Amino acid sequence: MHLLARIAAALAATLMLLAPALWNGFPLLQFDTGGYFARWYEGTLEVSRSTVYALFLTALSRPDFWPAVLAQAAATVWIVTLVLRVHGFGQRTRVLIVTIAALTLLTALPWLASQLITDVFAGLAVLALYLLVARADALARWERLALFVFLGFAAATHNATLAVLAALIGAGVLVALFDPRVVSFRGLGRGALALVLGAALLVAANYAVARQLAWTPGGIALSFGRMLQDGIVKRFLVEHCPDARFKLCDHLAELPDDADVFFWGESLFDRLGRFRALDAEMRTIVLESLSAYPGLQLKAAVAATVKQVVRVATGYGLNTEVWHTYGMIENFAPAKLPAMKAARQQRGELGFTAINRVHVPLAWASMLLLLGVIALGIARARYADLGVLAAAVTLALLANAVVCGVLSSPHDRYGARLVWLASLVLLMVPWRAGKQEAAAQSGGISRRP
Repeated sequence: MHLLARIAAALAATLMLLAPALWNGFPLLQFDTGGYFARWYEGTLEVSRSTVYALFLTALSRPDFWPAVLAQAAATVWIVTLVLRVHGFGQRTRVLIVTIAALTLLTALPWLASQLITDVFAGLAVLALYLLVARADALARWERLALFVFLGFAAATHNATLAVLAALIGAGVLVALFDPRVVSFRGLGRGALALVLGAALLVAANYAVARQLAWTPGGIALSFGRMLQDGIVKRFLVEHCPDARFKLCDHLAELPDDADVFFWGESLFDRLGRFRALDAEMRTIVLESLSAYPGLQLKAAVAATVKQVVRVATGYGLNTEVWHTYGMIENFAPAKLPAMKAARQQRGELGFTAINRVHVPLAWASMLLLLGVIALGIARARYADLGVLAAAVTLALLANAVVCGVLSSPHDRYGARLVWLASLVLLMVPWRAGKQEAAAQSGGISRRP
C-alpha cells in the first residue's frame, strides 16, 4: 500500500509540472527549440545548440513531443524526491505533493518542465551534483549510478550548465581542503567524472550528428554579444578602424546596441554571413578588447553579474515570435503542425504579467532568505544539512550569474531556470521544523536530520 501511495504521489506531482503544457494543448515552444530539433535532420552543428539535447528531443518527438516533456517532468519529480528523502522527508507522500504544488504555483518550474528547451536540466543538474558529492551515502548504489548518468546527460545539454557545475566542483575543492566532513574529495571525484562523461557524450553526439569530433560552437559569439550591448565593441572598432581584419569597420553606423537585434533581427549580421563568416572576427575583437580595456571589462562584468542575479522573470521567450521553430517543425515533422497551430501559445493566449507579479518578488525573497538558512544551519545543528544545501544553491546562483551574465548577456530566462532551487530549500525549512515539533510531542527530539 505504501508503494502504491508513493507511485500515486509521483504521478500527481508529474501532472502538476505538466500543467502548462496540458493547458496549452501542446508542449511549449521557444525560439531555440527549432535549432535543437533540426540538428539530426540537417546533420550540422549550430551555435549553442547541444546535439545531446537534440537527440533527446528527436527520439521523444512522437506523438507531438509529449514524451519529451513527460520525461522532463518525471526527471524533476525523481530528483526532488531524492533531495527530500536524503534530508529526512521521504516517509510522507504529502511532503512531495505539497512541495511540488508550491513550486508549481510560485516558481517557474512547471514552465521549465513543460517547454522544449534545455533549461529544466540546469537546476536539476545542480541538485544531482549536490546529491552525488555531498549526500551519496544516503543513496542506494543504483541511485548513485543513475544520478551519475543523469548528471552527465544534463551537463551535456548546455555549455552554461556545464560551466556552472565545473565552478561548483572548484568551490567544493576549496571547502574540502578546509573541512572534508562537509565535502569529501571522493564525492568531488564522482562529480568531476560525471562532467567528463557529459563532455564525452557531447563530442560523441556531435560526431553522430555531423561526423565532426568537435565541441558545440558559438561560445565566443555570446561574449561578443554582451560586449556589444556594453558599448565595448563599438569603442574598439572606432579606435581600430579602418582595419582589413574587420568587415564591421564598414558598418559602424549600423551596429545596434542590442545583441538579440544583432544576431536574430534580420540585419547586418545576416548580410555579412552570420556566425560562419564572422566567427574569427568576433573572436579577435573579444580577445583584443579584453587586453585593451581591462578596467572597463571588469566594470561591465560586475554590472552584468548583478543584473543577472535579479533577472528571474518567468516566461522569457514563450511567445508567438518563434518563427524558426515553426519552420523546423514544418520542414521535419509536418504531421505535428495541426496540434501546434491549435495550441494556446500559437493563438497568442500566453501572458506572464500577472504570474510575474508573484514569481519575481518571491524569487528575490527566496534568494535573500537563503542566507538566513545558511545562518540557521551554522547556529543550530538540527538545520546543518539544510544550511549546506542552501550554500550549494547560493553558489550555483552566483556561478550562473557570472557565467550567463558575463560570458553571454543577462536574461530573465537564465535566472528563472535556477532560482526555483532557492524556493525548494526554503520549503524544506518548515518541513524540518514540523518534524522537530512532532518528534518533541511524541516524547523526544530525534538527532537524525
